[in-house]
Amino acid sequence: MTTTTQPKLAPPGAGLPRIELFIARILFGIRLRTGNRDAFTTKFQAERGRIRELLRGFDAATGSRQVLIRRPPGLEDSSRNWSMWMTFDHLRIIHGQFIRIIRALTSGEVPEGQASTAAVKPSPDADASAVDAYESSCEALLAVVAAAPDLQTTVRFVHPWFGPLNAFGWYALAGSHLAIHRVQMERIIAGLSA
Repeated sequence: MTTTTQPKLAPPGAGLPRIELFIARILFGIRLRTGNRDAFTTKFQAERGRIRELLRGFDAATGSRQVLIRRPPGLEDSSRNWSMWMTFDHLRIIHGQFIRIIRALTSGEVPEGQASTAAVKPSPDADASAVDAYESSCEALLAVVAAAPDLQTTVRFVHPWFGPLNAFGWYALAGSHLAIHRVQMERIIAGLSA
């Protein structure tokens, strides 16, 4: 449903419901134990392709309209009222953070600062240029990972939901993160036509 007033949502950074986070941690642990760099890249590229398909025939004029959606698993409540362009802007921001973190960790350094889900929310003023910026961020992330000799770094950086992760763990998040927001986009598109 398209909104004209801002709905009351949980604050940015509030996280996921406790049971959902518990399950997400179990599933992520399995992914870390059974996955590899190639599998993570395949997942990332598959989700990227599915997102591209969503844009085929998409009416760009409606891209800035925020739509209140039913929350998919893995999405914070505060992210339920975004536009398509806001979603692409968020993905661009996240990929920039993944790049910064993976570069630092593969150089043997702990990145400065602290990871925060509240700090990576998009601009409500995002426009269609966010799509090209997102695509560039995808290419840059893949290039950084391809250039890294080993993602199994000894240094780690704390994720707010999954704890201390090495570069391999941070890259493991990339495809799954795209999948969550691809579902979000599907619901936004459905809401725009409702």
